[in-house]
Amino acid sequence: MKIADQIVLVTGGARGVGAAAIRAFANEGARVIINWRASGEAATALAAEIGDRALALQADVTDRAAVDAMVAAAQDHFGAPVTTVVNNALDYSFNGDARSRMTDIGWDELAAQFWTVVRGALNVIQATAPGMAAARFGRVVNIGTNLFQNPVVPYHDYTAAKAALLSLTRTAAGDLGPDGITVNMVSGGLLRTTDASAATPESVFDFIAGMTPLRSVTTPEEFADAVLFFASPWSRAVTGQNLVVDGGLVRD
Repeated sequence: MKIADQIVLVTGGARGVGAAAIRAFANEGARVIINWRASGEAATALAAEIGDRALALQADVTDRAAVDAMVAAAQDHFGAPVTTVVNNALDYSFNGDARSRMTDIGWDELAAQFWTVVRGALNVIQATAPGMAAARFGRVVNIGTNLFQNPVVPYHDYTAAKAALLSLTRTAAGDLGPDGITVNMVSGGLLRTTDASAATPESVFDFIAGMTPLRSVTTPEEFADAVLFFASPWSRAVTGQNLVVDGGLVRD
């Protein structure tokens, strides 16, 4: 299915990577659902910017009933089921100076990230998979991190949750593949600049840029290009994969 024919749900779609993905899909002609939890003003503005092909819907992705209602509302609005999902919702601030260290991090911090990152993705996949299976077409793109390979800053809670999401990506790919649904992950490093990375000192951006072959820090727009690939016809035989998009910082 061409991107222009897809109905795309991006969780946490009002800001940062989510907003960049929404704009990228909309630029290709797709109909888009901007999911938001607390960024209503930004979501409404983004929907107005795109026009009739955009719908902003509030839902906490950790609440399965709210996710089911959102998916149903999107189908009613567009007259067809969601075909493409980008699991991007996140509640985190990337401030290396303020992070919890291994000697004092509490389980509650890890659990909070698992609750949003893994439970949220599970809820959205389960809510949209039946419609995808009926259409014999589905694309799920989970947003990961290159901190598995290069823990330049040890965000223990965030990285552990994203590692679990990578595992879910690969097991879901095996389970949903027979229904024509692919499940992949796009993993970035620190992006310049999103609300989540706004607390990051400029010196950290410069340090990371200096280690990449491109001598730059990836932007949300550049990252969104890779998300489009996994939704496009050119990735039709690709599933269960993790693509690192960080300017070449990680090369293994």
